[in-house]
Amino acid sequence: MSTPVDDPLSRERSHLSASRSALRAMREDVEALDITDVTANWVNAEVLARQIEERIKALADLSDTPLFFGRLDYLHAPGAEQAEGADGERFYIGRRHVHDHDGDPMVIDWRAPVSQPFYRASKKDPMDVALRRRFGYTRGDITAYEDEHLSDPAEASRTSKLLQQEIERPRVGPMRDIVATIQPEQDEIVRSGLSGTVCVQGGPGTGKTAVGLHRVAYLLYAHRERLARTGTLVIGPNRSFLHYIEQVLPALGELAVQQATVDDLVAHVEIKGTDDATAAVVKGDARLARVLRRALYAHVTMPTEPVVVVRGSRRWRIPAYELEELVRELLDRDIRYGAAREALPQRIAHAVLVQMERSGEAPDDRVQDAVARNSAVKAAVKAVWPPVDPAKLVLRLLSDAEFLAVHAEGILDEDEQKAILWAKPARSVKSAKWSAADAVLIDEATDLIQRTHSLGHVVLDEAQDLSPMQYRAVGRRCTTGSATVLGDLAQGTTPWATRGWQEALTHLGKPEALVEELTAGFRVPTDVITYASRLLPHIAPGLTPVVSIRENPGHFEVRPVSGPKDVVEACRELLRHEGSTGLIAADARVPELAEALEQAGIPYLGPGEETTVDTRLTLVPASLAKGLEYDYVVLDEPRAVVDGEPDERTGLRRLYVALTRAVSGLIVTHAAGLPPQLASTTLR
Repeated sequence: MSTPVDDPLSRERSHLSASRSALRAMREDVEALDITDVTANWVNAEVLARQIEERIKALADLSDTPLFFGRLDYLHAPGAEQAEGADGERFYIGRRHVHDHDGDPMVIDWRAPVSQPFYRASKKDPMDVALRRRFGYTRGDITAYEDEHLSDPAEASRTSKLLQQEIERPRVGPMRDIVATIQPEQDEIVRSGLSGTVCVQGGPGTGKTAVGLHRVAYLLYAHRERLARTGTLVIGPNRSFLHYIEQVLPALGELAVQQATVDDLVAHVEIKGTDDATAAVVKGDARLARVLRRALYAHVTMPTEPVVVVRGSRRWRIPAYELEELVRELLDRDIRYGAAREALPQRIAHAVLVQMERSGEAPDDRVQDAVARNSAVKAAVKAVWPPVDPAKLVLRLLSDAEFLAVHAEGILDEDEQKAILWAKPARSVKSAKWSAADAVLIDEATDLIQRTHSLGHVVLDEAQDLSPMQYRAVGRRCTTGSATVLGDLAQGTTPWATRGWQEALTHLGKPEALVEELTAGFRVPTDVITYASRLLPHIAPGLTPVVSIRENPGHFEVRPVSGPKDVVEACRELLRHEGSTGLIAADARVPELAEALEQAGIPYLGPGEETTVDTRLTLVPASLAKGLEYDYVVLDEPRAVVDGEPDERTGLRRLYVALTRAVSGLIVTHAAGLPPQLASTTLR
């Protein structure tokens, strides 16, 4: 039997097909552009060609990704303040704007103002929306739709089944966007302005990472020209995490956002060594910034000899006391060390020009520049304000106990100084076994000498694990811009983990930032998050537990086992379900479990490797689980996860992270006893 022409689903499929054709035409129009006669030179041609190439990529039609996911039917034409919309007009909401050959919109970008009611309209505040329609897809084709008549008081409020299905949809491969499922409280954060910094405290499954990435996409839409000049950056905790999230922004048509770790930002030296926890905590303390500043400016000495500049037959003498006044003036201005050093020869040259003018000469700027380059002036500047290499400065602080003691006096006590001193001093910057914390110190010293380039917006994810000095390093990258800070205090697993967001934001240089808390859980099933939340009183007693809004409680089981073979069998059980499976274990137990999987003939991946239809199991060391998610998780030996950390609180936080990686189901396997914080009223 043929489908009636007026069938709603058929009409929506027709609109999808027409929209795909329109997008293809938009792409072909860009591909057909001839820039031969519109560029003045080869540089302009290269720039324009690159922009066209990026535009073509942004207009790509991803066959498995719905071009639109919703529809809005308005009751009335919006007022004069809203240019779009008319009586009875409808808008299809999607990942990017699509228009037909006449320029009329076929799909509205989800970031446009007219799309906002799709996320925020409700029965209490319908925002003039008569109908909100959500679409269900299977491999890019519309297979279902669901309507909400927001202006009809007779229709009862209900939970959207399509929305729930989209949230719970099995995930194979990298992280995907949540543009079809953004909730009102998330949308408020996503659409907050560019000028303000926002800090999002969010427990597992609250969507904080996705919110941060979608905020970048929104800001690029609303402030594209400004951010094209100043740049945007997403900072993640490690490469595995960045690989996992890297496809979210391109799926939204945004290709110009850079991604990096904090280690990437401060990569001034090669990392060859590690610090023990005590040394790392001291090196990460913000007090080290004061020590570095003292050590740097100790190189400035007051002049004791005059400067004599010879020009032709004349000699011009600047006495030592006048030179000292120039040096002290620059110190009082509190400008960067390098900038002050560059200004000093010009100040000396100006003093010489004043004497020339008093003697009846009429020197110009060229004379001042020539005097500033005079060998006597250069020698005086080098003696008074010598150049300093930031890595050599840090090298000396960590190698020379006397030098450190002088500049850390009243800031670090003797035990703290001993903790960061190298047992065996390095001979040079290249031979030194620098640690990650040392690189941050070098970055701080580098900024004291020369200002770090600032970006327009920075997203900092998993921020709770940063030290104060790392916050300062990130803050230097957005001094003239804004930031989105994302994290969960309960998931802080470093010895220097953030104790409170206000303190962290102060180190970042954004003390006025707005702190928002997300507590509605969309990802983690009810039974799983309830079980994991037993740890909260022990790891972060002030935080509000996440409340899952999932109707499906999910699969959850705590299973005693006798060895790795039983753990492998649990993995095999979960792999029978659609989607991805993660086997998370204490780092020390990973080799044993890897061998058991190989013996059982079960292929597996490492964190950051992309799952496929044939290989859906990832073996994850607990130390790398943060930020990742899987449809199903087997958590091996919780006690070993806790014992693998230097202290119990950090171990329990690591366990909390591992327990909350599952989207649909979790099996906790244990041969040893469970940690007492979990053991009470064990669920089966």
